Amino acid sequence: MESSRSDMKAVFLCGGRGKRMFPIAEDKFLLDFLGKPLLEHQIETARAAGLDRFVIIANPENRARIEEIATRIAGVTIDFALQKESSGIADALKSAEQYLQGQIVVVNPNDVFSGSAYSKVLAEAERSPDSSYILGYQVREYFPGGYLEVNSNNELLHIVEKPDPGQEPSNLVNILIHYHGNPHELLRDIDRVKTTRDDVYECALDSMVKAGHKIKVVPYDDFWAPIKYPWHIFKVMEYFLDNARPSIAPSARISEKATVEGKAILSDNVRVLENAVIRGPAYIGPNSVIGNNVLVRDYTHIGANSVVGYCTEVKHSYIGDNCWFHSNYVGDSIIDDDCSLGAGTVLANFRLDEGDIGVKVGDSLVDTGYDKLGAFLGRGCRIGVNASLMPGIRVGPGSFVGPQICLRQDLPAAKLALPTSRYRVMDSEILLDEDKRRELLDKLKG
Repeated sequence: MESSRSDMKAVFLCGGRGKRMFPIAEDKFLLDFLGKPLLEHQIETARAAGLDRFVIIANPENRARIEEIATRIAGVTIDFALQKESSGIADALKSAEQYLQGQIVVVNPNDVFSGSAYSKVLAEAERSPDSSYILGYQVREYFPGGYLEVNSNNELLHIVEKPDPGQEPSNLVNILIHYHGNPHELLRDIDRVKTTRDDVYECALDSMVKAGHKIKVVPYDDFWAPIKYPWHIFKVMEYFLDNARPSIAPSARISEKATVEGKAILSDNVRVLENAVIRGPAYIGPNSVIGNNVLVRDYTHIGANSVVGYCTEVKHSYIGDNCWFHSNYVGDSIIDDDCSLGAGTVLANFRLDEGDIGVKVGDSLVDTGYDKLGAFLGRGCRIGVNASLMPGIRVGPGSFVGPQICLRQDLPAAKLALPTSRYRVMDSEILLDEDKRRELLDKLKG
């Protein structure tokens, strides 16, 4: 089976720029999971399906980082193309045209899926290599994406972008794992499309169908998690933790008085101090320290070189590298690299009315679907002592939140929020009775 895929290329679309992930500035496919960037996981998934030739379409800002990742992966051939502007799928494919000979599989690496997604599409392609096959995810409830209108043979008739709820042409949502046996035909139709919207690729597929080219829709109902908003990181984190094996590196040091239970992955040189409790699923990255009386629980992912200090509780959260905490509550939160929380800081995760938590994206309030959701901190944030962040609050990269603030609104990047002083300083005329403290101490001694 793999021999028939030797000339097939997986085309990874890495040239786009996320517009809805604030305050997370990192490209989604560069986020780390279990010590490796998502892009590396994606390449491994494709390799397991028999694909070892890749075309990665990058943009000027991320190309160097992508190439650095690619050099660590043995046994694959990777060509790089540059998409100078974020102008959609069609523009990305045109920028890589010189590499698109033979059969291709076009993939969005920001979507996480199981290996069966590849095997389903490629098994169909082996029956008729000159055709096109696209993956259709079988949704059980409305999803704001592109829906696939199909005939009785599951052949594509039309792609309907974001229909109103109740107007969906089927229960199949378009997932970008698309096989094309003749990419030159696709590129020719892309050149012919006339549209003012960012849907040239989808229009080209419609044109191919109208011209008699059969595009088969392959149903898929295994794991799928698109990363469109920051809170979607949770599903991906849970997926990797669920599919990982528990392991403790030989160099990890765990106090005899600490507790580690459930599925836990402790990396090189992790240190777990006295009375700490790690209740998996949980991942602790290299060189991180879990301090005294710390509780880490319920799907938590902590990056490298981080310190979770005394008496901190971290629950169901994704935390980047080089983060520092001390006597904090961190619940259902996403925290990027290089963030610090002062003593007593609380990232609240539950509304008093127990309702779902909305996050404002642009001019719209998006229902996250979570009734427990904490804060989102961009890279390099600093939060002062005894500060409180309300559920769903976003703090932009490089921003500072001063001590004792209760932050109820999002804070843009590179801003400083300071409390307003409401106390007065006066001369003190109070005289303390030292005998009272001595009497109290005598009572305590019994």
